Amino acid sequence: MTQGETRAGLAALWMIGAIVSFSAMAIAGREAGLTLDTFEIMAYRSLVGVVIVVAVLTAAGRWHQVRRQRLGVHLLRNLFHFTGQNLWFLAVTLIPLAQVFALEFTSPLWVIILSPLLLGEALTRRRMLAAALGFAGILIVARPSPDTLNLGLAAAASCAIFFALTAILTKRLTRHEHTASILFWLTSMQLVMGLLAAGWDGDMALPDAATLPWLVLIGIAGLTAHFCLTTALSLAPASVVVPVDFARLPAIAILGMVIYGEALDAWVLGGAAIICFANYLNIVASKPHRTPQS
Repeated sequence: MTQGETRAGLAALWMIGAIVSFSAMAIAGREAGLTLDTFEIMAYRSLVGVVIVVAVLTAAGRWHQVRRQRLGVHLLRNLFHFTGQNLWFLAVTLIPLAQVFALEFTSPLWVIILSPLLLGEALTRRRMLAAALGFAGILIVARPSPDTLNLGLAAAASCAIFFALTAILTKRLTRHEHTASILFWLTSMQLVMGLLAAGWDGDMALPDAATLPWLVLIGIAGLTAHFCLTTALSLAPASVVVPVDFARLPAIAILGMVIYGEALDAWVLGGAAIICFANYLNIVASKPHRTPQS
């Protein structure tokens, strides 16, 4: 086995960890949503995240990597992520989990549309084709009509846009910031946002004994999902990693069927397949072209 094959295999294992983490967060979010609103879930999730990040930074001696030069960009990024994550937690309580994940997969397609405006990246024909295919997939998944449109679908579709904005600003930050800095400001800023949003009316609910384990799981899974994904991308190119991530959809569809009795909707799975293909086409379009050697 070559070194490249070994790294690809390790990347696939890390992606399995990411799939398990994202799925666990969706199920825990639905369970926690039975007693808490999304702002409260985000506040407690961020509290768990702050404790974990501070502990890791202290144990690893990485506090010197946390910088304050770009707090404005951090704030804007975390505001986008906070909004998108709230919409995501709302969606998992209202519509089938497979439908949420399918619409969430459109986030990279929104990056295609927004990157020329925010990062100055070129919008090529192949990327335009990928975006068009992806939005065709959205129409198949959502099947918009007066009878099918609802708050859950709107929340799932909207969260993908905010996640795309988050990804664009993350790309800008990673040019200058360590992951440790990004995670610290992510959890600490969103803790403040969550407390302000959940407590603005003076009535922030405390988790009961049944809900507390779900909140801890959300906090842990949120960090491990992104850590596994980032590690996988450090071991293998996106063209290898992202197709493994597509397994998240059938995995959550099966979990939704087994745990919540959600039907396996052929329209959702078919539309999701088109969205996944559009994402893969975008990855191929983004690979640098090699010039022949003389």
